[in-house]
Amino acid sequence: MSIKRPPATGDVPKAARREPGRRGARSPLARFLVRRVLTALLLAVGITLVTFVLTNLVPGDPVAANLGQRALGDPAIVAQWRTEHGLDKPLPEQYLLHLRGVVQGDLGTSQQSHRPVMDDLADSVPATLELAGAAILVSIVVGVAFGVVAALRRDRFSDHLLRVLSLFGISVPTFWLALTAFYVLFYRLRIAPGSGRIDPGLTPPPHVTGLYTVDAALAGQWDVFSSAVGHLATPALVLALYTIGLLTRFTRSAVLEVLGQDHVRAGRAKGLPPRVILFRYVLRPALVPVITVAGLAFGSLLSGTVLVEAIFAWPGVGQYAYKSATTLDLPAVMGVGLVVGGVYLVINLIVDVLYGVIDPRVRLS
Repeated sequence: MSIKRPPATGDVPKAARREPGRRGARSPLARFLVRRVLTALLLAVGITLVTFVLTNLVPGDPVAANLGQRALGDPAIVAQWRTEHGLDKPLPEQYLLHLRGVVQGDLGTSQQSHRPVMDDLADSVPATLELAGAAILVSIVVGVAFGVVAALRRDRFSDHLLRVLSLFGISVPTFWLALTAFYVLFYRLRIAPGSGRIDPGLTPPPHVTGLYTVDAALAGQWDVFSSAVGHLATPALVLALYTIGLLTRFTRSAVLEVLGQDHVRAGRAKGLPPRVILFRYVLRPALVPVITVAGLAFGSLLSGTVLVEAIFAWPGVGQYAYKSATTLDLPAVMGVGLVVGGVYLVINLIVDVLYGVIDPRVRLS
């Protein structure tokens, strides 16, 4: 009877030598990221379609909004205007032309400023990004810190005080708070600068990122930098108040839920220092729901700054969107919709990546 010897390692095919459960050489995190990027691309195409359809469903005639009454009575002028802006073509063909322009980076020409929409957005988007970025940075630092303190001092005076403050931040209307802050801090007390991004007598810094604070620091123009920070502080704090209250409540609930789990009790039983237990055992699993809320809040700040920008005369996307909507500037409205939708896609992608980094169970599921 012949005994079969097992094949040598060199005789085994490479596919058979792979570890079970692995597909190729890609790590679970790489596959996770590829899936999320492909999903984001499909959603981006869907955003272009939804933006185009909703914009064309808006009641009103863009021809009447952009042409004077005298020109509107001339059929030749009306026909020429529709032809120049592609409104004489069927809607499916208009969408395909719009999609091709988006892929090429051409969002059309604004019917009000007579400039490319991309140039208008390049001027207004950095202003809103600077305002919303400062607001979300303050919100995350203060909100997470307040939530952790409230959870660790549960049912004490500091916990009750922070819960009341968070409820106040969530309940106060942002536009009322903006009006009150502008009136009290600028008009009455004179401790905050007025409207705009810098003082009227100063020249904007050389354009690098479009963020005045960053560009002024890069250029070494510290007088412009201090003026930009001063003008940014009040509207950013007004926007941050709601998000601070939201993050405080979510962080408190998440930390309390983790504090009662077995691995935290085991760490305490081992005699680990409280700082190690807090940062390694509590904060890491508690950050998953907090990241979700912070991502959604940042998207809301970017798309919901219309009233705050109007009150503080901040030349951002909110002001641009309002003017475009009131004049039925369809290319500009669609451009703003694409920017807001793209911001939400990027934020959701970043949140998904942070999920995979913080909690490996997410990328393996």
